[in-house]
Amino acid sequence: MISMDYGDLLRYGTDILLVTYVIYKLIMLIRGTRAVQLLKGVMLIIITWLLSKYFQLTTLHWLMSQAFTFGVLAVVIIFQPELRRALEQLGRGKLFSRSSGTQDEDSVSRLVQEVCKSVTYMAKRRIGALIVIERETGLNDYVETGIGINGRVSSELLINIFIPNTPLHDGAVIMRKDVILAAACYLPLSENNSISKELGTRHRAAIGLSEVSDGLSIIVSEETGQVSFAANGDMNRNLTEAQLAEMLTEKLQPLSKGKSMSSRWQWRRKHG
Repeated sequence: MISMDYGDLLRYGTDILLVTYVIYKLIMLIRGTRAVQLLKGVMLIIITWLLSKYFQLTTLHWLMSQAFTFGVLAVVIIFQPELRRALEQLGRGKLFSRSSGTQDEDSVSRLVQEVCKSVTYMAKRRIGALIVIERETGLNDYVETGIGINGRVSSELLINIFIPNTPLHDGAVIMRKDVILAAACYLPLSENNSISKELGTRHRAAIGLSEVSDGLSIIVSEETGQVSFAANGDMNRNLTEAQLAEMLTEKLQPLSKGKSMSSRWQWRRKHG
């Protein structure tokens, strides 16, 4: 029987608490980023390796073992953006300062109103715009390509950003909840050959982002003034203000709340 004095227990207890705290903060750091999906893939490989060993599936176990051989290098390559960001935050003393929170119904309602109001204004005047709303998948990689704003969303601010011949006009606006994080951001272009040739760079960028994340994109065409909405690799075009509001509400809140919020938004629009 191994005996430990009070000092040993205190040391081991402190060690476990510190490791637990670091692991928790690292999970909080990658939560809401693309690294979460990549981490799920890594966990699936580990589980497959354990099962193949338990059930003595020789060939599968050998394949998984080979995957582990190059696993460290693969992790460094795959998680390069997240590792770089973590080191940068560590240098700034911000590694453990990430905060999160859920968006309540009133915030979503206000967000939908402000976005739809600005989009309607720009569509009537054929002002090109690309607005992205972050959801579960973090978009920090793309936020860093733009100009930081960190301002509360308003239709006036959105309209001013996309006024032609201004420094922030080109590129996308990226929002998190009801905060505009950055403008003039670069997004990945879709390589889908089935996309209509008449669609320009804004539309391809919107679809491209929706293919690699669960973000929502709203596009205003400067050629036609048409409003489009992209999500999950699909695009809906030539939307009315009410249709856009309904789609945004449905995506930003659970379906059980979507209809009531959409009705409330339309009631406010009608009654001021």
